[in-house]
Amino acid sequence: MARALYIHWPFCLAKCPYCDFNSHVRERIDADGFGAALLADMLYEARLAATEPLTSIFFGGGTPSLMPPALVGHLLAEAEKLWGFDPAIEITLEANPSSVEAANFSTLAAAGINRVSLGLQALDDRTLQFLGRLHGVEEALAALDVAQKHFDRVSFDLIYARPGQAAQEWEAELRRALSFGTGHLSLYQLTIEPGTRFATLVRKGELVPLDDDAAGDLYALTAEVTGAAGLPAYEISNHARPGEESRHNLAYWRYDDYVGVGPGAHGRRNGFATQRHRKPENFVAAVERNGHGLAEERALGLREQASEALLMGLRLREGVDLSALAARFGLARPALIDLERVAFYRDLGMVWERGGSIGVSPEAMPLLDALLAELVPAELVMP
Repeated sequence: MARALYIHWPFCLAKCPYCDFNSHVRERIDADGFGAALLADMLYEARLAATEPLTSIFFGGGTPSLMPPALVGHLLAEAEKLWGFDPAIEITLEANPSSVEAANFSTLAAAGINRVSLGLQALDDRTLQFLGRLHGVEEALAALDVAQKHFDRVSFDLIYARPGQAAQEWEAELRRALSFGTGHLSLYQLTIEPGTRFATLVRKGELVPLDDDAAGDLYALTAEVTGAAGLPAYEISNHARPGEESRHNLAYWRYDDYVGVGPGAHGRRNGFATQRHRKPENFVAAVERNGHGLAEERALGLREQASEALLMGLRLREGVDLSALAARFGLARPALIDLERVAFYRDLGMVWERGGSIGVSPEAMPLLDALLAELVPAELVMP
């Protein structure tokens, strides 16, 4: 049953140096035509997955904070008609911390947005330039101030474990971030993805990533500082005051169904994985032709669903209820998890068991990927 809705706005209005949406840059957008396609796509999904009121809506993608507020309001009004809204619904907008986007915050709040997630990424200009960001710290903090004036809940992200970053430098930056008073922080370690500019620099020897031990120390420091400040980690990279966890991301990590509409959007619905056409023009053409923007709708086997649920759920501090998963997917506990490896890592203090649940200890979270490969049976992961 889908209780979360993801709406993807793929358009960027400037070249984006850090994502792959450069082909979607548009100086002008037919907002009415694209909005009509989004509404039709939403209606199609609601006919298949409108069973309970929505608890979360998330506007993400290219530059969703530059969506026409009237369109945002129209989409929200239609979603409420189709699904109904939980009284405490979280409606999040992803935004870059620029003055141009901050100028829209008041009208977007009036349209129904009640939470914003800002991509600050760093609190010094030199690092922002290194990361390829278009904003500076002064502009970003001004946008954060505007966001805090207009939205009930505000989150922002930072990237750490950067090349050459010392513990005292990161601690100072993190304490400054906490001083702004937001109830949620997303704190990601820098990763070198294949095919990126950073990967090319590493290959040429022009960039030396922080080694694993130093990165692990920074992770422990992060957990200590945020926990003491009242924003403990509830997921490997996300920290929040109790009650301010991202309800939308929790839907992903708890493996709840969620509807995805708009170009490139993914979804999980009634045992199916869905994906929309990625290119906006192809998405609109598909909606006009078929009444929806689906490019692929694939049935997931029970083992594949169980694997996804484990790989997502073990990211959470709360862990995974194995008894509930076994009942949900009709699989015995030994088919879900390698009980011998669980016992081995439990004795090392890296894994915990409580009742029918299992989780990764906070100290072992930096080794999560390696632990998942050990704990989740290969035959469950393989299609």
